[in-house]
Amino acid sequence: MLTKDSPATIWHAALGELQLEIPRPNFETWLKDTSALSLEGGTLIVSTPNTFAAEMLEQRLSGIISRAVERAANRPLSVEFSVSGGSATNGHTPDGGASAGRDTGPRPIKDGNALRPGLTFETFVVGDSNRLAHAAAANVAEAPGRAYNPLYIYSNVGLGKTHLLHAIGHSLAQKGLQTLYASSERFTNEYIKAIRAGTADQFRVRYRSTDVLLIDDIQFIASKEQTQEGFFHTFNELHMSGRQVVVTGDEPARKSLLEERIQSRLEGGLVVDIQPPDFETRIAILESKAYSSGVDVPVTVLNLLARRPQTNVRELEGSLNRIVAYSRLVDSPITPELASQALISLMAGGPPRSTSPEEALQAVAEHTGVDVEALKGPRRDKRTVQARHIAMYLLREESQLPSTKVGEVLGGKDHSSVLYGQRKVAQLLVADPSIRHMLAAIRTSLAVTKDA
Repeated sequence: MLTKDSPATIWHAALGELQLEIPRPNFETWLKDTSALSLEGGTLIVSTPNTFAAEMLEQRLSGIISRAVERAANRPLSVEFSVSGGSATNGHTPDGGASAGRDTGPRPIKDGNALRPGLTFETFVVGDSNRLAHAAAANVAEAPGRAYNPLYIYSNVGLGKTHLLHAIGHSLAQKGLQTLYASSERFTNEYIKAIRAGTADQFRVRYRSTDVLLIDDIQFIASKEQTQEGFFHTFNELHMSGRQVVVTGDEPARKSLLEERIQSRLEGGLVVDIQPPDFETRIAILESKAYSSGVDVPVTVLNLLARRPQTNVRELEGSLNRIVAYSRLVDSPITPELASQALISLMAGGPPRSTSPEEALQAVAEHTGVDVEALKGPRRDKRTVQARHIAMYLLREESQLPSTKVGEVLGGKDHSSVLYGQRKVAQLLVADPSIRHMLAAIRTSLAVTKDA
């Protein structure tokens, strides 16, 4: 049974905070699949799925993680990261001994090793907004290489396309097919590394010998000509031999800035989208999440959460996680009153509405001193460029605009510039407190605008 001071409770509460503080892609990549192993003296040992994740958390996010853990535990604690079944980072095992022969590189992504255990068809909640995408994914899992090849699933962030990608992978791996999953970022990094190291043949063999290729967030290779070249030939090799390719993205292939020949390949199979969940689906998602967490959440609290205008399943689940963690920390049952208290910083006095692009740009202008026309214009001085990058980030996060629309709002900026700006701000949010404070201030002013 979990106690207020148990490792699992502390880490669960810390994750609830980190989900709100850390950029969504970073949280999904490095923290979502972690768990608490033990609490030994003043050190919380946290399990990661592989050595690469452990090292990235230690090198890039240890500071913000430690602060979240200390707030959750209400006392000083250090954090060490340990590979599942392995030893902690920084050269020591949890009991203080040296870790000999520790693997320092990422583990291979083969046979479903990189697939997240919980993202299966059984845990995917089907509603009117995602029914077609779910049916298409299920058909691919039933008849790979024949039903729909390729399958291209697109949606805004946090609506379930990655879940379906992993679900297909799990299903086909269980049937004995060799399944290879990679984010477009990993595909890019491995491709570039192979070219530089002169190991391109090994790269081709690994990616072209698989039975099933799953590529997530294809839009991030749009500005990389070499990577698009590598993907194009990999796709052709697999497709011509009847092996399954499934790809996800944030917008229709024909509207993306991928090369036209790649757009054509993706549209040659089946293209399906996922829309934001309606009220009934939000309730079903919350019930499923509560059940899988072993938590009894009253219907009144589920309704409270589901009534808030939500366009993102991750935020919906994150709100529930925060309520559960808060309940455990204060050792009180979950009630509507407790839920409101736990979410007070999120709810800001009432249900939020989406920020309009005009509001977002005006808020950035007021806090950076760079007027809206300059944000949309060609000026390239350091101050204007940083303000423009912040605008690009907020237009995606607060206004829920795809990258191509962000470029249009900012006076016709190209897709690659938008992606670069958004990634740049995501990195600064981790490394630069002043940027975090500025974004917090901008978001506070936007919350006030929404309530006005």
